[in-house]
Amino acid sequence: MQTILIASETYDELNQCFTNTNTRSILLVCDAAYPFLRVKQYFDALEEKTGIHVVPFSDFQPNPLYESVVKGVELFHQSQCDTIVAVGGGSAMDVAKCIKLYANMDSSENYLKQTIAANDIPLLAIPTTAGTGSEATRYAVIYYNGEKQSVADYSCIPSVVLFDASALKTLPLYQKKATMMDAFCHAIESFWSVNSNAESMEYSAKAIQSIISNMEGYLNNEDTANANMLEAANLAGKAINITQTTAGHAMCYKLTSLYGIAHGHAAALCDAVLMPYMLANPEQCIDKRGCAHLQTVFEKLAAAMGCDTPQSMIAKFQSIVNQLELSAPQMKSETDIDVLKTSVNPVRLKNHPVGLSVEVIEHLYRQILNA
Repeated sequence: MQTILIASETYDELNQCFTNTNTRSILLVCDAAYPFLRVKQYFDALEEKTGIHVVPFSDFQPNPLYESVVKGVELFHQSQCDTIVAVGGGSAMDVAKCIKLYANMDSSENYLKQTIAANDIPLLAIPTTAGTGSEATRYAVIYYNGEKQSVADYSCIPSVVLFDASALKTLPLYQKKATMMDAFCHAIESFWSVNSNAESMEYSAKAIQSIISNMEGYLNNEDTANANMLEAANLAGKAINITQTTAGHAMCYKLTSLYGIAHGHAAALCDAVLMPYMLANPEQCIDKRGCAHLQTVFEKLAAAMGCDTPQSMIAKFQSIVNQLELSAPQMKSETDIDVLKTSVNPVRLKNHPVGLSVEVIEHLYRQILNA
């Protein structure tokens, strides 16, 4: 069971956490935003106030490398840390999760080739974006020899999450838009996933409703809306922790790397073309629960978005993408289409409720790029 805390001005709730876990030394996994956050002052003063030693670790990049995780594990042991705290976005969360998973494994062998052994090292997360929901999932992504590696185990889900709305204050507007849409797409894709159930749909619906109702205030950097958006991203994370993501995320990764747009931006462009295709091709349903179930899913999804029909839901989603000015990138050459259509992970397509052939995927990419 994950404990959710709301940050106070003094972060006293963290003191109680560290007392409960008898913490003596913390490996603080933090990204480039950390020096600008209010919580830095708390950790800077922690040893003097409590005697708890803090060891910062930030030797990793976005899309973190396996080698960076190995360095983190080595530092964890060299510094005799007993607790891990992740402060940052999805990459910081992924690195911290992997450090926890690998900390008690054989360092003489490649961790990726070993069976994960759960451990009781405390992991606390302080998300600084309202997007990935990584603090609520059992998944982490790192790269080894240029290839994406998905690491998954329930034991890497942080036991405690601190929502600190002040952390969102310094985010650039584009990043706020993109991370919000990542959470939005998580909730939407989870809702229609073939793995959905009543619990995941409840998480998704609550996330969707909160994102829509808090969107304006969040983009205007209002404290209450920022706090609510952190919670919405966490709910969307809980939803995909049950269902995983679907075709929108499978299609968005290469758009991100090929054109340099943010992950959530790319996911929104993909889901915006997937929605009408799915609705127009119910006969391609591969969800074992059948076409009637999928139609009901679309109706419930529309209701969660405050719409009367699935058609108006599609229009609303596309309108949000347009209003946020998340425009499609310009295709560089025809070879881009070949690169994109062969990049899609077929495992993710197994979670998608409507079958997608290579020809359909190419057509959808052409729609996205207005090609």
